[in-house]
Amino acid sequence: MEEIGKIKKYAKITSVPIIKDEGINFICDYIREHDVEKILEIGTGIGYSSISFAKSKEDVFVHTIEFDIDRYQQAVRNVADNNLMERILVYLCDAGTFETSEKFDLIFIDGPKAQYTKYFERFKNNLTEEGVFICDNLSFHGMVEDLSLTHNYSTIKMVKKLRKFIDFLKNNEEFETQFFELGDGISVSRRKKWLSYKILVQTNCWTYPKNLNLHIKRLFNWVQMFSRNGF
Repeated sequence: MEEIGKIKKYAKITSVPIIKDEGINFICDYIREHDVEKILEIGTGIGYSSISFAKSKEDVFVHTIEFDIDRYQQAVRNVADNNLMERILVYLCDAGTFETSEKFDLIFIDGPKAQYTKYFERFKNNLTEEGVFICDNLSFHGMVEDLSLTHNYSTIKMVKKLRKFIDFLKNNEEFETQFFELGDGISVSRRKKWLSYKILVQTNCWTYPKNLNLHIKRLFNWVQMFSRNGF
């Protein structure tokens, strides 16, 4: 882990934000415990998180997106220095326009905070069935809880959008979210196992899978047949 230490030192010297130790340890533990293999990271920075993910388990592959050219170039150098070019793909582009047909076990959102809702909606169909979103900085140095900690207009505006994102997670009909007071605030969102009848009707889910009503009718007939024959 010597190379990881060098990246942390570089980040501190150059004032590049990286995830706090509690946060990265939590995610790496999640990767190992849930046998995560494919990760999409939104917000590469200088590659600290993606390299940590790849080092947490030998079969982990990471796709990571960075918009800033200087950070992208530093991330590529760091990935190469750690001999992880075959398991970490770094993309230089805007995550808001990035497209992929890949499916991921974990999508880590750590890019521009004001865009979290946009990223969540954009990439939710890229999750595997049991996949999760993990989001960082939901406390944002305590400002989400106490906006008086900053008087900067741009920061206040961004923090208000983070608050809206948290409300979006809490009231989401498709995903359920757990919030953890670790690092700078972390959330883990996964698809709900069962949707209510109301949601099913509103979203026309009775048409999926195809011929669902026919399958239900057949099942009902089988139950009746078994009942008549004493099973």
